[in-house]
Amino acid sequence: MQSRRKFLQQTSLAAAALITSNSLLGETTGAADITRLTILHTNDVHSRLDPFPMDGGKNQGLGGVAARADLIKKIRSEEQHVLLLDAGDIFQGTPYFNLYKGEPEMKAMAAMNYDAVTMGNHDFDGGLENFATQLQFANFPVLLCNYDFRGTPMESKYEPYKIFNKGKLKIGVTGLGIEMKGLVPDALYGNTKYLDPVANLNRTAAMLKKEKSCDLVICLSHLGYKYGPAENKISDVLLAKETEYVDLIIGGHTHTFLDAPVLAKNKNGADILINQVGWAGIILGRLDFEFSKLKGKNLSTAHTLVVGKREAE
Repeated sequence: MQSRRKFLQQTSLAAAALITSNSLLGETTGAADITRLTILHTNDVHSRLDPFPMDGGKNQGLGGVAARADLIKKIRSEEQHVLLLDAGDIFQGTPYFNLYKGEPEMKAMAAMNYDAVTMGNHDFDGGLENFATQLQFANFPVLLCNYDFRGTPMESKYEPYKIFNKGKLKIGVTGLGIEMKGLVPDALYGNTKYLDPVANLNRTAAMLKKEKSCDLVICLSHLGYKYGPAENKISDVLLAKETEYVDLIIGGHTHTFLDAPVLAKNKNGADILINQVGWAGIILGRLDFEFSKLKGKNLSTAHTLVVGKREAE
């Protein structure tokens, strides 16, 4: 993996990670047969609504919702089919959350027209009732298939999955939350029950792929990218090996700056991609997929887009 400094200097990293076919999409497929899908994603923004101050720090000038919104708007003007997703930890990290408990964060994401999010452990920091209350400012679903919120303020405010129709494509998206015991104070998550992430993801993904005929299945995961051998935790790397019908894991929690999506193998030996773009909203992930009847689906390019500028112009 590159140094973080070198990583942030790059604005685009091309990847040729194939998911379902044995050769890259391109040579023999007519352009009219290709449907493009652009997936934009963030994780662990942690209430960073403003760019980092110009104080000589390593992140100075980077991030901020205004610059992110401009970048998203530009991409949407250039691409017909776009999905904008977040993998959790929307809250906590700046005085905005301490003062307003998540309202400006939700309003900013609603203004950027996020399509779906999942919850991170810090989204419980104001309590479950607070998160549920702040959703009044959201226009996007919260997706989780491994939390049971019955008997809590979130009972009617989340969905296990959602299917997005983009042209002729059906994109299934679900989410996974991290084990809260020992990480989140008991009082903050209340009666929420944590369910096995592997079993529930596989059950949901199988339904999306086999019953709902989704062309792509995405998991928004707040489990963390990878842990050391001494840590007995499920991670995205381990999760990928145990999946069957998931095509892409968009991760969070560990604040991992991946140089490009990681190509892994699922339990059946098929390809699955994992990506994560650090923290604080200083990177916007972009994955461009191409679909065709002849070649199936391919990741044509992957970009790591730096949000904001280091120096004022």
